[in-house]
Amino acid sequence: MLTLYFSPGSCSLASLIALEESGLRFEAKRVNFGEAEQRSPEYLAINPKGRVPALVTERGIITETPAILAYVAALAPEAKLAPLYDPFEFARLQSFNNYLCSTVHVNHAHGRRASRWADEPVAIEAMKAKVSETMADSFTLIEEKMLAGPWVMGDHYSVADGYLYVMTGWLRGDGVDPAQFPNISDHHARMIHRPAVQRALARERA
Repeated sequence: MLTLYFSPGSCSLASLIALEESGLRFEAKRVNFGEAEQRSPEYLAINPKGRVPALVTERGIITETPAILAYVAALAPEAKLAPLYDPFEFARLQSFNNYLCSTVHVNHAHGRRASRWADEPVAIEAMKAKVSETMADSFTLIEEKMLAGPWVMGDHYSVADGYLYVMTGWLRGDGVDPAQFPNISDHHARMIHRPAVQRALARERA
């Protein structure tokens, strides 16, 4: 059985949502960041990066959200969580998810973990001050050029939708009003009512 290591409030929620949508049997194990469990020897043996998510499979451990999302979609093709049948469309899905991972998430992290990139207090504060601008720029691009609508890929729901839902939920905390992105806001509202999203959120609260 699959085991997903997650932490509430993190990007691991996207993987929780994908697993809930897939219908696959899985176990969810919380990693308590407040007690630094992500740096414990036990967890580092699972994911040496000391981050979430990490998905334990029968063949080994997968880390990084885009990889986990693609794996879940491929493992449950009947759930139609990715356009596995079309190499171009699948690459387009991967392009979107990797943009969230490599750019949007990094923008967000500069506000909370700027010490990853600098030691000087002035530099850290400068990075924090830039977050609202970089997040707004990224979401403007998603709103105007990348969100096909009504779902990320167009008419069909995919694992990219759960990932966008998570990132959209970070906007207010980053000093960005989601209302300036009407299509993304509509997407977020639709996501909240999906049963799989509700189950994933319940796991985070448990």
